[in-house]
Amino acid sequence: MVLEKAGTVDVRGIPINNVNLDEALEAVAEFVSTDTLHMVVTPNAEIVQMCVEQPELADLIRTADLIIPDGVGVVLASKILGRPVKCKTPGCELGERICAAAGSRGFRVFFLGGKPGIAELAEEKLHEKYPDFATVGHHDGYFKKEGEESDAVIAEINAAEPDILFVCLGVPAQEKWIAANREKFTTVRAALGLGGSLDSYAGTVKRAPKIFIRLGLEWFYRLIKQPSRIGRMMKLPKFLFGTLWYKISGKDKKNRR
Repeated sequence: MVLEKAGTVDVRGIPINNVNLDEALEAVAEFVSTDTLHMVVTPNAEIVQMCVEQPELADLIRTADLIIPDGVGVVLASKILGRPVKCKTPGCELGERICAAAGSRGFRVFFLGGKPGIAELAEEKLHEKYPDFATVGHHDGYFKKEGEESDAVIAEINAAEPDILFVCLGVPAQEKWIAANREKFTTVRAALGLGGSLDSYAGTVKRAPKIFIRLGLEWFYRLIKQPSRIGRMMKLPKFLFGTLWYKISGKDKKNRR
């Protein structure tokens, strides 16, 4: 299997699968061929820092079947620790790869999340880009995540019979919802927590220009566009400096024994 060959890299207690986009796509395809649901999570530096600060979230993230390095901060941290992952593997791009391959591979995809109308617009835009792609259903993210409303959404998903589910509810709500309900799905074999990806696909939130992405400065572009994100962005230097101290102090070696 792809994941067995790729191995994992421990980044602050989170076992990151050392995969590129092609390998991550193949892992999802392997999940689809099984008879159980697999959870896919996409932690960036901010999310790994949340895991450092919230052990219960770290425990949840570690239950995922595929954990990809979504963000340059995770890549830098792995280098600081002396066991680098091969590359950044953004969840948003993995989701688009899945949509691009859906027609030829027979993937049945359901979009869950975003404001009303966003999932439909995302499907429309992706269909323009990849004519063979169409979801088997979609639902916005405005529902109670427990109780009857949640069960009704799950029933709608099951009726559509997708094998891949994009869950775009934000971290950690999306991971908690997948984990809490994984036994309720009848056909879903890969449930991906993809944050704001639907907004990106719909074009309502623009990704950084390619030059920013290539230089690992996508976070800086977001900060320029949304200065109010400064509080969240401060988690990146906090995470990197914390990782450097984690290495220097010997805690890394101690926790890996």
